[in-house]
Amino acid sequence: MKSHSSTLLAEVRSFRQNHPDVRYVDLIALDIPGHFYGKRYPVEMLEKIAAGSPLKLPQNAVLLGAQGGLFKIGDYCFNDGDPDANRRLVPGTLKPVNWESQPLGQMLITSDGTEAPIEFEPREVLAKVLERLQHQGIHPVVAFELEFYLFDKQLDNGLPQFARDPLSGDADDQPNLHIERLSRFSDVLDDMAQTAKDQGIDITVITAEIGPGQFEINFGHCDDGLRAADWAALFCRSTRGVALKHGYRASFMAKPYLQFPGSGMHVHVSLYDAAGNNLLAAHQQQPLRHAVAGCLELLPHCMPIFSPNHNAFRRLGGTVNAATRASWGFEDRDACVRIPESDPRNLRIEHRLASADANPYLVLAAILVGLEHGLEAKREPIAPLNEDRNSGADFPVEMLDAVRAMQQQPVLRDKLGAEFVEVYCENKRQDHLAFQQEIQAREYRWFL
Repeated sequence: MKSHSSTLLAEVRSFRQNHPDVRYVDLIALDIPGHFYGKRYPVEMLEKIAAGSPLKLPQNAVLLGAQGGLFKIGDYCFNDGDPDANRRLVPGTLKPVNWESQPLGQMLITSDGTEAPIEFEPREVLAKVLERLQHQGIHPVVAFELEFYLFDKQLDNGLPQFARDPLSGDADDQPNLHIERLSRFSDVLDDMAQTAKDQGIDITVITAEIGPGQFEINFGHCDDGLRAADWAALFCRSTRGVALKHGYRASFMAKPYLQFPGSGMHVHVSLYDAAGNNLLAAHQQQPLRHAVAGCLELLPHCMPIFSPNHNAFRRLGGTVNAATRASWGFEDRDACVRIPESDPRNLRIEHRLASADANPYLVLAAILVGLEHGLEAKREPIAPLNEDRNSGADFPVEMLDAVRAMQQQPVLRDKLGAEFVEVYCENKRQDHLAFQQEIQAREYRWFL
């Protein structure tokens, strides 16, 4: 059997043979706010890394704020000497990039699986959750769905403009679900789908959503939770790149227009044992009810993950299908946790609360911890919305309240890691305070 390094080396050599014009490869990883950081390496250096040479990047790159700056968080950033930390290449993720002007490759890197993983790296947080579940004989199958908006490439005094209909040249300013919108924007949408497939992402359904210029693209169900989250992260990067190539801006911003629906990250999760039996469907679906109860119990404490910025909180309680309380229901899109109609083999939850710009590794980790907690506690959930339209539990709707609710939650500290919870909450608190340190024109209109 090939060693890990020999497999990676074969992947790099195969890539070089198939793409001889590629001279550089971006080695990238997701930071806490959900942005990619990394370095651009000559492809010949990548071969050395695959053969076993060390790959080190600053540990604190994971801690970057939404605008790329560093905050003082405990002893990190300004009292630790800004140390390097080992990363490794993620096998199977070396792919060509087709949206840049010059031939380029990209490949995911991570600290998980190294001798000293970074405790607060999002991919490492998810890896630990999945490893614990695997030891319990629980194997998640996951599918992400991501909504996004297309805008005109040019901003109007910093504000987004509606995407132009390629057929008429007019602004796509009429919110609807018409299938014709897929045809009118087929050039860019088809390129987005094909580019995602070229990245190894299993793209399935494409939908024209209600908002003007808003679309949704779904991924196939994946039995590797890390890979499913990798797909979501890489899709965001490639989609933005392809949009620019076609003269648009693509954004996963949670609520770009107050009067139109926001963009969400919907996550379907089912749980199986080693024999392939659906754990949620056993005993007349009692484990499903327990899992739902666990998700709802922890949901109010996970809001900084599901709504990771000021704008994301604007999406809650919006124009359509955006919950204002922690709730669940069968075939009910107003619920945070929806149970789609399915046969016992495919019984699953659909977690609908996270915004499209949330960190997919952390969203999935939080959902899985909720399911795990529910299966352990074996509590009954509150009434579903199908039985009581007023059913639900309150959750924080402002960032500082959400951070306080998350920071001291014992289950999250235990199952996501106390160090991660402390670092993440402080990162969100500092980001929110930095956002407040700018006087907007509205304040002068109101108070000058």
